[in-house]
Amino acid sequence: MSAWPEALAAHLTREVTTVCHCWRLTRQDGQVAGYTDHDRPLTVAAGLYAPRTGLAASEARDTLGLAVDTVDVEGALSSDDISEEDIAAGLYDGATVETFLVNWRQPDDFVLLRKATVGKITRTDGRFVAELESLVHALDRPNGRYVSRSCDAELGDAHCRVDLDNPDFTGTGSLVAYEAPSTPVVTGLDSFQAGWFTHGVLTWTTGASAGRSERVEEHRRDAAGTVLVLRPGSGIVAAAGDTFRVVAGCDKKFATCKAKFANALNFRGFPHLPGNDTAYSYVVDGGRFDGGPVVP
Repeated sequence: MSAWPEALAAHLTREVTTVCHCWRLTRQDGQVAGYTDHDRPLTVAAGLYAPRTGLAASEARDTLGLAVDTVDVEGALSSDDISEEDIAAGLYDGATVETFLVNWRQPDDFVLLRKATVGKITRTDGRFVAELESLVHALDRPNGRYVSRSCDAELGDAHCRVDLDNPDFTGTGSLVAYEAPSTPVVTGLDSFQAGWFTHGVLTWTTGASAGRSERVEEHRRDAAGTVLVLRPGSGIVAAAGDTFRVVAGCDKKFATCKAKFANALNFRGFPHLPGNDTAYSYVVDGGRFDGGPVVP
């Protein structure tokens, strides 16, 4: 917690105070917005805090130890500010929220109470409730690497090093129609064999969903044409004619890395790691014990 300004500390000793809360929300895409539970807009530290969402906070706790402290912030869904589609699309997942206590009669008198991260968001009856988790929640995240047979890199990142500008690994096309929810029929991928983009990532380049990425769970061909099955719950639905870019899929297996991408030297897993059956098995007649890899 920041040091309290003398003027604000003195104000809080009075029998009647004029304080409110302000929240500065910074999404992971860099967009910043300000909200307050006061009934008028406030300018605090050159930032504008609007009351139109009607935000209100629950009881907040600061505890000793490593437990994650939480506070709920409730507000109304507004089509021109916080929309249900944006929340469903995950634009507010992992956003940073700074909570300030402000003297609304003297907005220059304020203090930062806490800094938190947006966790679970629930939506009902035109309202949303966002759970704000204290920074201690970062200690719950896995850090370092796991020893496993599968690769822990993302296709094309600095560890993987696959060149996604290679036309063999990237395709472009446009949406024709939807065969079912999250199942678009597309054009432009006829030169790729079925399954090539399974586990890949599709990024919309035009339309209302431009700039948003979705995971491809299946790439197939049927009577309707080329079909991509996208992971559900991606938010705004693209429209016919919207264009996209999609990169080849990788299932994180060594055999795929070697055969599909010729990238075995950069594989970030341990493909020859013996499993439990091998580690605890008995020596039997006819077994191979030549020191070679147990897993091909």
